[in-house]
Amino acid sequence: MGQQKATTTSTEETKATTATAAPKRKKSKIKVARGRIYVQSTYNNTIITITDMNGNVIGWGSSGRTGFKGSKKSTPYAAQRTMEDAMLRLKDVGLSEVDVFVKGIGTGRESAVRALQGSGLSILSIKDQTPIPHGGVRPKKARRV
Repeated sequence: MGQQKATTTSTEETKATTATAAPKRKKSKIKVARGRIYVQSTYNNTIITITDMNGNVIGWGSSGRTGFKGSKKSTPYAAQRTMEDAMLRLKDVGLSEVDVFVKGIGTGRESAVRALQGSGLSILSIKDQTPIPHGGVRPKKARRV
């Protein structure tokens, strides 16, 4: 009987230690030397997506994920912090050369690209992919009175 109590307490101890231990992050197996960074900047948010050359997403970040709420998500500072946060998450991937694609008319466009330049990656190209209307919508038909 004495042995049985000892085994139950040891299992209780292991349960307690596993419950308090922080979950370990999975190490990234992906090693990518060259990739693409997409910056989508709207009036309300800035979303950053990092992909490999085939378009497979390696990581992403947004102003909301960084911790900004409400109208502060659309600020240039939030875009800068979002880019820095996204780069910190991908430091073990081995990314060294990137092509940058910027889309949108928000205030975070420039500051996100400047934060990327400060991160130490070599930027091969920066391309603006903002959609521009051409021709517009069909006009209303003439009013007859």
